Amino acid sequence: MSERTMRRQVLLFLSVLCLSYVVGQVSYSIPEEMAKGSVVGNIAHDLGLDLKRLKSGKARVYTGGGAQYIGLNKERGVLLIQERIDREALCGETTPCALHFQLILENPMELFRVTVEITDINDNTPSFTNAEKRFEISESAVIGSKFVLQKAIDSDIGINGLQQYALTPTDNFALKLENQADGSKKAEMVLQKPLDREKQNHISLLLTAIDGGEPQMSGTMQIFINVLDVNDNAPTFAKPLYRAKILENSPKGTSVTTVSASDKDIGSNGELSYLISPSKRLLYELFKIDSKSGEIVLIGEIDYEKANVYQIDIEVTDSGGLSDSTKVIVDVIDINDNNPHINIVSQSESVLEDSPPNTVIAMLSISDPDSENNGKVQCNIDNNIPFKIQTTLNGFYTLITEVALDRELASRYNITVTCSDEGVPSLSSSVTLTLQISDVNDNAPVFERSSYEAYIVENNTPGLSVFTVKARDADWNQNARVSYILEDSSVNGVPVSSYVSVSADSGVIHAVRSFDYEQIKDFHFRVKAQDGGSPPLSSNVTVKILIQDQNDNPPQVLYPVQTGGSLVAELVPRSADVGYLVTKVVAVDVDSGQNAWLSYKLQKATDRALFEVGSQNGEIRTIRQVTDKDAVKQRLSVIVEDNGQPSRSATVVVNVAVADSFPEVLSEFTDFTHDKEYNDNLTFYLVLALAVVSFLFITCVVVIISVKIYRWRQSRVLYHSNLPVIPYYPPRYSDTLGTGTLQHVYNYEVCRTTDSRKSDCKFGGAGSQNVLIMDPSSTGTMQRIQSEKSILDEPDSPLEVRPLH
Repeated sequence: MSERTMRRQVLLFLSVLCLSYVVGQVSYSIPEEMAKGSVVGNIAHDLGLDLKRLKSGKARVYTGGGAQYIGLNKERGVLLIQERIDREALCGETTPCALHFQLILENPMELFRVTVEITDINDNTPSFTNAEKRFEISESAVIGSKFVLQKAIDSDIGINGLQQYALTPTDNFALKLENQADGSKKAEMVLQKPLDREKQNHISLLLTAIDGGEPQMSGTMQIFINVLDVNDNAPTFAKPLYRAKILENSPKGTSVTTVSASDKDIGSNGELSYLISPSKRLLYELFKIDSKSGEIVLIGEIDYEKANVYQIDIEVTDSGGLSDSTKVIVDVIDINDNNPHINIVSQSESVLEDSPPNTVIAMLSISDPDSENNGKVQCNIDNNIPFKIQTTLNGFYTLITEVALDRELASRYNITVTCSDEGVPSLSSSVTLTLQISDVNDNAPVFERSSYEAYIVENNTPGLSVFTVKARDADWNQNARVSYILEDSSVNGVPVSSYVSVSADSGVIHAVRSFDYEQIKDFHFRVKAQDGGSPPLSSNVTVKILIQDQNDNPPQVLYPVQTGGSLVAELVPRSADVGYLVTKVVAVDVDSGQNAWLSYKLQKATDRALFEVGSQNGEIRTIRQVTDKDAVKQRLSVIVEDNGQPSRSATVVVNVAVADSFPEVLSEFTDFTHDKEYNDNLTFYLVLALAVVSFLFITCVVVIISVKIYRWRQSRVLYHSNLPVIPYYPPRYSDTLGTGTLQHVYNYEVCRTTDSRKSDCKFGGAGSQNVLIMDPSSTGTMQRIQSEKSILDEPDSPLEVRPLH
């Protein structure tokens, strides 16, 4: 507020005290809410003080510790506003409102009292404690009813304070003001027109409080009136009759329809409750009505065939007991809601697989409670099974076999019979019949292979498991139980059962004996597999056993022949060239394969630089020119070894005479023989020879007589029979194909003299070889030859050799 518009009153009181300082008093009046820095008054002028005095006296304002709203400007000598002054905050409703403080000077000390009155301005609007006020008034309230309203508050005072109230609109209520002892006004709202909730259930009023300031200010409060209801209206249904339709297969909880009633009242008076009139108990079991919403729902199962229409009486009541009623007619719509019923009249649990076609398996009864097309039924089964279904009488069907059955293809059938009606949509039912196919022994055992071939190493342990034959029977149970039987046959005239045996249960073939590859290399037999059916079925298979060779025979030297008393020497002329064939060591091995591959090595020799042995053919040849210095007697030790694992060997001693004439050789070897072997044991050999000759003589007489009798009988038998004579040859030394190491033709030459001690025997073979055998006793030599011949002629196995033509 400027100084020109400010009303100012200055009162100056000066008094001189008895003391040494002067006391004065000055008063000012200012309005509230002046801006900071505004001039309150010229205190220097009003107190008659010079500005220099203010400065020299260190003038200051003293408030006594309170807030300092007003300050002193010593340069100008005026009082200024330092803080905003709010009269309502400073003094409230107290009047008048003033600030008291002192102005103090020094040298000399002076004190002046200053009073500043704060005047009110209209800076506060009337206001209500609550922005709104709510009333609940019954529509049955009488005219003249009073309702006290809240007072408004205005912090200003005097004319700026609250002066009056106004209420709008005034259709139902009027405002009544009453003065209070404290000067305030009491406001009341008076009902001057009856209320009707059905017409107007809410009334909104505005109460305005107005002050008298300039400019005039006001405050408002919203008044909301909720008109309370009175039960003066009965509920009413919207329709006197309701119609609804529902499908007969509707699930529980399906909404049928909703009835609706209204009540003009509200609150508890307008709360409606729906119920089904207790006329028929059946309706309670089928339908239920929501007491609040009036929705009728299905709670039971309805069937068109039982009832096609229902009439329901519905009542509605409010909380005051007023009520109304209506009818609901429910039409049931018929649909195809019944599946065909399948009843098994008769059923076979099993059938033989050889049953003829059209054998009846089951009889079925089919029914459908629906009518017309909904009750017409057609039945069928899967197409990929050997059965068919056909109708007989009305509603009866038979399930029969269509073709012959085979348990081995399918031992059980799950036959699903499906029956469908002609409704829309079509409904169907199905039943599954389980049929077991009983087995008939119509399948013979079948071996896993058409033939078997097994290997067994010779010299096996009797009872050794060779291998197993296996047959399977497609039948079942006892008909599929397979037993194995060894069929009767012979191998080289010997029953096969003496070679092998077969386990009847497992089909394991065992070796009965120990096999010898040199006697039998393979053999065949048949095994029969027989099932346990009645009659039993069987099949057989051929089994071939191959004997595998072992290196169980050492090589046997055929030439040169090793004798105990005679000495065999090969003659080599001194003119022999390099590579001259001295002789050939001939050996055989009765084993086969690599076990019979023979190799020859020179083990020892009188002169290793003169002879060598062919490793593959056993030929002994000279490897240098024979000279006159070479000794006449040459002794060679040759080892023959096979290729088996482990290998076996035999050793032969070959005597070679290096000379151009026989006399030279005879003299050398005769001395050697007599000196080495004969003379030292002459007495022993004479005694032994006498005993042996005597025994042999007696034995020979007996044998000769027996042989003569035997041959005479054989000749008589052969003379009267047409049996062919088959010659037998020793298997170990026969070589019909020419693959052995022994040549087919070998010449023997015997030279005898009158002196038996000087007899000799010469062996001549293919090639120009000279062989000399010197035997001190010719008789002994011939006996050994005869014994060797008898050994070679003795049959060792019943192998048949065809004679050459």
